[in-house]
Amino acid sequence: MQHMPPVDWSTAARTGRSLVHPGPELAADEIAQVVAELRDAAGRATPEVERVTGMARPADGRVLVVDRPGWIAAVSGSAQALLSGAGMSLEQASGPVDVVRAKALGVQAGAVFAVIANRILGQFDPFVAPPRLLLVAPNVVSVERQLGVDTADFRLWVCLHEETHRFQFGHAPWLREHLLGLFGELLDGEELTFGLPGGKTGDVRDLFSTPEQKRAFDQVTAVMSLMEGHADVMMDRVGTDVVRTYPAIRRAFEARRDHRGWGTWLRRLLGFDLKREQYRDGAEFCRQVIAAGGVETLNRAFDAPGLLPTVAEIHDPQQWLHRL
Repeated sequence: MQHMPPVDWSTAARTGRSLVHPGPELAADEIAQVVAELRDAAGRATPEVERVTGMARPADGRVLVVDRPGWIAAVSGSAQALLSGAGMSLEQASGPVDVVRAKALGVQAGAVFAVIANRILGQFDPFVAPPRLLLVAPNVVSVERQLGVDTADFRLWVCLHEETHRFQFGHAPWLREHLLGLFGELLDGEELTFGLPGGKTGDVRDLFSTPEQKRAFDQVTAVMSLMEGHADVMMDRVGTDVVRTYPAIRRAFEARRDHRGWGTWLRRLLGFDLKREQYRDGAEFCRQVIAAGGVETLNRAFDAPGLLPTVAEIHDPQQWLHRL
């Protein structure tokens, strides 16, 4: 059985940084203001997320406000940590051919990162020590300008989403290792290569050859749908009392949902990106569970691996409620 080949992540970081556009031009004082306001927004988001989720244990994590090259450097390190944790590391390279191949894959991965770095607003990264919440300042500025939204509200809105992920991992301290295990199963099969955005599309599940890989893919899909849907619903629950222009932000942002979320870089890196409809399915799952049993019932999905919904249950929440 073949494995995903090792990748030179330092090459990935260098390649990505060399390819990425720096983003909107800002004066030094403007940069300092954006950084300060994003840090403040992250701090203000924490008690609001605790209030609406009912989750009292946010994962440890520092807030890092980064530029696009900084995000690429951070996510390259995270990818190395994640895939090493799943059993895939550069140390597996056994000769000069493997080393050259690892560098070539690093170039390809860096190109993927450079594309994503132009759009991603933030993410909570649980796969490094210590965990961190990354906020990509130039992208926040670029998007709020494109959408014409209130900047203070938009920055808080972004932080509410990412802070919700921090609470998910805090409430479910087992989640990190569970995901590492699933990624290991997913990559433990026929050799995979990295997929650049805009490539051939189809039923991505068919790219995986073994029943174990297909099962892992379905589980990863269900977990990511749950996490993103949960974050969206919790943002809705915060409401206009906290984010005054929230309805306008939500309407304006829906058109650009494809490249947002904590797992965007990983899905694109591995060549399978989840459709935004799946995130909406995750949000609808959460809404129906809350309607049936309240937020406390929904939180049980994060209590243990066996309580996570399956793909079938994401599409039919009554199945999950019956099993619960």
